[in-house]
This record gives sequence, structure tokens and C-alpha cells, in this order.
Amino acid sequence: MSRLSTPNLEADTGPSGQVYAQIKKAVGVVPNAYAALAAHGPAALKAMVAADAVLASGSLPRRDQEIIKLVVSAVGGCDYCVAAHTHFAQRAGLKPDVLKQIRNGQPTGDARYDALVRFVRRLARTSGTVSDEEFAAIKAAGYTDAQLVEISLAFSVIVFTNIFNRINDTDVDFPAVA
Repeated sequence: MSRLSTPNLEADTGPSGQVYAQIKKAVGVVPNAYAALAAHGPAALKAMVAADAVLASGSLPRRDQEIIKLVVSAVGGCDYCVAAHTHFAQRAGLKPDVLKQIRNGQPTGDARYDALVRFVRRLARTSGTVSDEEFAAIKAAGYTDAQLVEISLAFSVIVFTNIFNRINDTDVDFPAVA
């Protein structure tokens, strides 16, 4: 059971309720993590939503954003975010077998995805330290300088979410990950 209380989403007409309505419009439902964040830190949730809007307007494909969020969550051990971003990655067009390979750090057969997974796993395991060779590899995979900024932003947003969900022990409201 989540550690932080969450109000009745339908009855909340204050600032949190407005954020809930935006999320429900964008995602279809208000995930438990977002409900708890809005209830106790609406400004933090607004910052996350704004960061995701920046990512959506950038050049990094949605699939790549979900790969980043999934890899960071898997490495960090956030069950909530692993389930959530497996779900969102499937909605973005990634197949379940590919997602399992990504979660496990195994090759997918797609050179660009594999380069991104290796790079992000390295970032997650070394607090962002990468060698010249690792930098060259991600550039050789076709990622631009602007996309490296976007990779950094996606990484940062998911680290925040992972930590919050670990503190809250947020009830997982996404399909179980096999």
C-alpha cells in the first residue's frame, strides 16, 4: 500500500484537480504515482509534465524516450516505473519480447536501440560518467547533440519518478511485467 495518501481524484477541484484533468486527457487515466505527486507536490508534478512536454516537442522519438525511462527504471529497481514504462513503450510500438530484452540489457537486434540501451545503462551505473569510446558509440548510432540533451532530460525526469515511487512505495496500477 502506498505510504502517502491520495485524495479522491474525481472530487478534487483545486490545483491538483486541474493537473489530474490534464493528465487524464493526455494519458487516459491518472496513474497512482501522478495522483500522489499532485496531492503532495503539485509544483513538482507540473515540472515533470513540463519536462515531458519539452521532450515531446524535441527530436528524440517517443520510443527512445520510453527506452530511456525503462532502462533507468530497470537498473534502479523501480517496479512501478518498470511496469509503467513497459506499458507506455508498448503503446509507442515496441513489442513485448523487445521490451524484455531491453529490461534485461540484452541485444534486441536493432543497432540504434541497442546503442541507446548500452549508453543509458552506462549512465545509470556510473552516475553519468562515460568514456570517449562510449560517447563516440552513441554518436555513431546517429544520436545528435540535441538528442543527447534530450536523453539527459529524460534520464533526469525518470530518476525523480523512480526515487519518489521508492519513497512512497506506490501501488502499481499498470499491467504486471513478466
